[in-house]
Formats: sequence, structure tokens, C-alpha cells
Amino acid sequence: MKQILLSLTLILISTTSIFAQRKSDLIAEIASLKTELDSTKAIVIKAKKNEKVGLARAESFESQVKELQDANATLLKNLNSFAEVSNKNSENINKVMAKLEQKENQLKAINNSIASNDSTSVVVLTNAKQSLGENAKIGIANGSVIIASKLESIFGNTTGTTITAEGTAWLEKIGNILKTNPKVSLTIEGLSMTGELDLAADQASAIGSLLQKQFSIASNRIQTLGKDGNFKEGINLVIHPDYARFYDMVKEHMKASN
Repeated sequence: MKQILLSLTLILISTTSIFAQRKSDLIAEIASLKTELDSTKAIVIKAKKNEKVGLARAESFESQVKELQDANATLLKNLNSFAEVSNKNSENINKVMAKLEQKENQLKAINNSIASNDSTSVVVLTNAKQSLGENAKIGIANGSVIIASKLESIFGNTTGTTITAEGTAWLEKIGNILKTNPKVSLTIEGLSMTGELDLAADQASAIGSLLQKQFSIASNRIQTLGKDGNFKEGINLVIHPDYARFYDMVKEHMKASN
């Protein structure tokens, strides 16, 4: 019986010792696991923090990418707009250049016409001096050749309107000058120093009629008028370019450019 009790006691002590040992091992294992768990939690917490930082940076990068995309789109739009404006400016410049070329051609034509008129005036002046003689009163002003004559030389007196034979012979020379230079016109100015412009106009008209009827000068080339002579009387024959033709030429050039 004692042996049995002793055996049971030994078994109980052994069991208790084994249990105590296992409990100690379990406690140590639990402590180790708790340490690992704490370490894992710390790693997880750090990972979550890093995740938040990463997400924040990703959002920042996405925002920057979006801004860059918007800026790029705006830049492309501006470039397209600039290209359109540049094309329009090029078209406008080409139109302006074409207009300038037209204006230049107009001015060139007008200058050529003026130069031609100036040359004609020189020719008329030369012809007049050759036909009327060096003693004739001939001048040139504003591109026109002016031939002056006394009333007595044409009408025999200062108040008449009938042209004398001597006056007719002299006017025949004027008619020949006009025939030699078909591009010029004639303005006949009757000058009065008494204020009798009607008489001066009639005298100018008589000369114009004779040139038309006897020397076949077209009526559209002749203009007559009475004019205040400022203490002078007589007749001025102003041979000048055909201003009506010159005006029509300019008008045609202007129409062609529009």
C-alpha cells in the first residue's frame, strides 16, 4: 500500500513537474509570440503610414499629370490658334501686297501719263516757237503752254468780236499746232481789265468758233471763257493736256483696282 502511495506521489510530482515545465515553455512561447505580434503590428503600422504617404504622393503625381495634360492641351490649342492667326495674317499681308502692287501700277501709269504730258508740253512749246517766231509771247506754267496775244492783233481793236484777216492767219498757225499735237486741248481766255467779262467771253468764243469751222479743230478740244485780267486785256491761248482724258484714265485704273 505504501508503495502504491509512493508511486502515485512520484507520478503526481513528475506530472506536476512536467506540467510546470510545459506551462513555463508556453509562457515563454506566448511572450515570444507577443513580441513577434508587436513587431508585426509595428511593421503593419509603418506599412500603413508608408501606404498613406504613397497614396498622397500618387495623388500629387496624378494632380501634376492632370495639370501637365491641361497645360499641354491649352498649349496645343494656343498653337492652333496662333497658326490660324498666322495664316490669316499671311493672307492679309498677301492681300495688302496685292493692293500695294495695284496702287503702284496706278501711280506708275499716272506718272507715265504726267511724264508724257510734260514731254508733249515741251514739243508743243518747240512747235509754237517755230511756228509763231521767237518774238511771240509764249510761256509755260503748270505743264501748259500759254500763248498771249493783243486784242488788236486778232480783232483790230479792243472791243470787236470779228476776227481780221491778219488774226485769221495767226490763228491758222495755232490750228496747225493743235493738229500736230492731237492729245492736247485748248482753253481760250478772254482777258478784261474793265470788268466786261461778257465781251471777253464773246471774243474767246469767236476764236474758238473760227478754229472749229475753218481749221477743223474738234469742239471737245476747245474751251472758252471770260476772265478778269487784273489790269491786263488780251487773249491767252492755253494749250494743255486733255484733262478729261487724263481723269477718265485715272478713273478706269481706280475701277480696275476695286
